[in-house]
Amino acid sequence: MMFRGASVIVLIIALGAVGFAEEIKYPDKYDYIDVDAILSNARQRETYYKCFSGTSPCITADAKFFRDRFPEAIVTNCKKCTAKQSENFDKITDWYTAHEPEKYNALVEMALRKLTKKS
Repeated sequence: MMFRGASVIVLIIALGAVGFAEEIKYPDKYDYIDVDAILSNARQRETYYKCFSGTSPCITADAKFFRDRFPEAIVTNCKKCTAKQSENFDKITDWYTAHEPEKYNALVEMALRKLTKKS
């Protein structure tokens, strides 16, 4: 009987560990951002690009939030992204690879350098 009780406790702990081991996602604070509107507005798109590339300051909190997570999102294929962030990441990647691949490649290279420096 004692063994059965211990087994139940071990099982509960193991199940808790599995749930806890699930990857933590980025906060969804800025999931409402309209990526389509940003991509279709050249001035706005360039402002975000300059923020991400570090050539200008980020003028909005959401731009800074995503800029800070961009290198990791690139390397992990948005593993910690919420469903909406992943959808937006795909839209941005698709748009830049189709319309301005040189800019996108520059951002990816910069992101990889940033992560390499951290390691």
